[in-house]
Amino acid sequence: MDGLELAVVLGATILVGGVVAQRIRVAAPLVLLVLGAGVGFLPGLGGVRLPSEAVLLLFLPALLYWESLNTSLREIRSNLRTIALLAVGLVFATAAVVAVVAHLLGLTWALSITLGAVLAPTDATAVAAVAARLPRRLITTLRAESLVNDGTALVLYSVAVGAVVSGQDIDVWGAVVRFFASYGFGIAIGLAVGLIVYWVRRYLDNRLLENTLSVLTPFLAYLPAELFGVSGVVSVVTAGLLLTQIGHRVISAHARIQGYGFWQVTSYLLNGALFVLVGLDFHPTLLAVLHDDWVTALALGLGSTAAVIGMRFLWVNTTPYASRLLDRRAGERDRHLHFRERMPIAWAGFRGAVSLAAALGVPRAMSDGSPVHDRDLVIAATFVVILVTLVVEGLTMPVIVRWARLPEDPEEQREEIEAERAALQGALDSLDDVASRLESPEEVREDLRADYGRRLERLRRDAEAAEGDAAAASRAAADAGVTVSAAVIGGTGGSAGEAMAAGADGPDAEDPIGGAAEDATEGEPDEIQLEREAEQADIALRLALLEAKRTAVDDLRRSRAIDDAVMRRVQGRFDVEELRLAAISEDD
Repeated sequence: MDGLELAVVLGATILVGGVVAQRIRVAAPLVLLVLGAGVGFLPGLGGVRLPSEAVLLLFLPALLYWESLNTSLREIRSNLRTIALLAVGLVFATAAVVAVVAHLLGLTWALSITLGAVLAPTDATAVAAVAARLPRRLITTLRAESLVNDGTALVLYSVAVGAVVSGQDIDVWGAVVRFFASYGFGIAIGLAVGLIVYWVRRYLDNRLLENTLSVLTPFLAYLPAELFGVSGVVSVVTAGLLLTQIGHRVISAHARIQGYGFWQVTSYLLNGALFVLVGLDFHPTLLAVLHDDWVTALALGLGSTAAVIGMRFLWVNTTPYASRLLDRRAGERDRHLHFRERMPIAWAGFRGAVSLAAALGVPRAMSDGSPVHDRDLVIAATFVVILVTLVVEGLTMPVIVRWARLPEDPEEQREEIEAERAALQGALDSLDDVASRLESPEEVREDLRADYGRRLERLRRDAEAAEGDAAAASRAAADAGVTVSAAVIGGTGGSAGEAMAAGADGPDAEDPIGGAAEDATEGEPDEIQLEREAEQADIALRLALLEAKRTAVDDLRRSRAIDDAVMRRVQGRFDVEELRLAAISEDD
């Protein structure tokens, strides 16, 4: 099958799978995996295999970059110990247990450790899709773990594959040095690339060029790291996290909205394609196993699955007690999760395309030309683990989450309200200076001051009413969205996002443009001109004050008073308001 035909098959399967997933309310990766496995038995599709190099060099950098842009650095700092234990400690522990199981079933130590490294990391895309409804702290922990553990596992994988090819034992101390060097230099390269991208974006004023650079960024971070033999995964994640902290200062609203839409669609297609390709790989894997020793392959797969799930369950439920013994501070004790609350983390050990790509990347021959025996067993065992973790754990995750009785997190809604209050207060504090610079009419200035003051007061009342009520807090945050004034959209309530989505033309809303047109037929020409000038002055003043709002919210984020995710949402509303105001100004 040529590339175009495969692209059409992948796209159609993703589309059908997405529709089916919505109808039956099952996570899309699970549906796509099953559909891919079924499509693989159609004539002409049985020989399609997951392209190992494409996954590791094309799919992985892009997906990791997008996930890093949507991960909270503040939450990573707050849960750094837990994330490090999962992303590093658990990877080595899982690889060791799987290696022991594989060696007991007849694989060499080098190939056993290779299988352990293949199965050690969780899949970032699967975690993001299947466990997306978890509370902020848990989903951030799982996301950060899945972002970083790829780097840990791939370093171990490269060492183990080197031993397989050479036929020599693994140099333990050399592997330790390589691990720390890979992480250290990977972080350094990621920081350097992130700073260079930030510097270049300062001089780009075309949103197409800005987003072209955005598309290139993950590969600019990944490629040099891989060329120097260090972790490209760590480099990409570092660059992404750095740009979440400083990138908003040099990215325009147009470019940010356009780029966000692009990355949403692209990540969805890449994720979907990966799961379909994993499903398609079921057919050739099954044929290879049936042709070989399928009993050993099944035993190795089920044994590895038990090792992966069991080790994660044991690790998640033992390391907190060790941490509690080492750190008895009251604040840390308050952050410890109970057994039920830890279960979603313990059950979220999904494996995916990265593991299968690594298994397919195991060389067929050693350096002396002799074949690598049991390579097909490694691939078959990997597929079994992926299938069981995605299907069994994925389908039962909602049950586990309900059983865990996770407490609601009203802090995120409270932080969003606080960000809106800070933005309005920042705008009020800057109003006189900005109005003087723009020579805005006194009437426009005072109308805007009154508008912001009313919304600040409403926010205060809503925040008080929402104490202890997450649902009310969410409604208050939505209602607190930045709006255009009554002179522009016919009211003071509702967010800019809601105004854009609804077109500001609800049954009771006034149409500002239509209203002006009606007045044009009834009012005197001078009065019409004065109205238009007032509207233009109001729009210009609101546009100028957006910078003060963004600065106020950024200050809150830098002081860690609000989360990165909260800032992105509030910033998104500012972007929508800016585009809407600019569009109205151009129409006039």
